[in-house]
Amino acid sequence: MNDDITRIGTGARMSEAVCYNGIIWLAGQVGTPGAPVADQTRDCLAEVDRILAQAGTDKTRILSAQIWMADMADFAEMNAVWDAWVPQGHTPARATGEAKLATPDYLVEVIVTAALK
Repeated sequence: MNDDITRIGTGARMSEAVCYNGIIWLAGQVGTPGAPVADQTRDCLAEVDRILAQAGTDKTRILSAQIWMADMADFAEMNAVWDAWVPQGHTPARATGEAKLATPDYLVEVIVTAALK
């Protein structure tokens, strides 16, 4: 077992991700405030891809995803972007819920946990 903790994109309040014992936990990823939900979802998923690549892994290794939406009325629009992005045969466990996000301009936030390579 590796007891080393690696932090990616560490700031004063939080890190973009934390790696420990073969697992990477990503902070919630958001898109461009005020953009339509599809664009924000694409932004979130691009950030997930970027951070996973920085850790040496990829979206085929995602174990679970949590998606928070400001309004579940946008669920189908978000899912269309998700379905085009998620690798078939490697779909993670996933939960989606409605919540107030950090600002009303955010419509979606994506949080993932993945296995490192």
